[in-house]
Amino acid sequence: MSAIEHPSAVEQEQARQALNALRDVKTGPDTLDVTVAGATESVHLPSAALELIKDVLANMAAGQGVTVVPAHAELTTQQAAELLNVSRPHVIKLLDQGLIRYRLVGRHRRILASSLLTYRRTQQRDARGAADELAALSEDLGLY
Repeated sequence: MSAIEHPSAVEQEQARQALNALRDVKTGPDTLDVTVAGATESVHLPSAALELIKDVLANMAAGQGVTVVPAHAELTTQQAAELLNVSRPHVIKLLDQGLIRYRLVGRHRRILASSLLTYRRTQQRDARGAADELAALSEDLGLY
């Protein structure tokens, strides 16, 4: 796991500039050739990696910390809580309710990062749906 807690103002500006440079780059189904200053050969970058790099840069430009976790990594309940920005007891409640898959190692719970991210995506999708529904209701009532 690698993390950038909170990017400095200089790092935020660098991320903003890099993101602007990459924003209009269209990727094909396979790879993208990237030239790195000082390198003699271009780098073959998978399209999916470019999208991840853009996500990292966007978060850094916004002053947000970034954590990169391999999908197969197993996390402790504390690490999961930090990634979800909730308390550890709340994560344990989610595990006990069966909302996030985990396994026991002795007495300790281990959460597959991919399971945690699936839960987070579901929560974000549900929140967007509720916000859209609320906006439509407000518009129907003439409050918007």
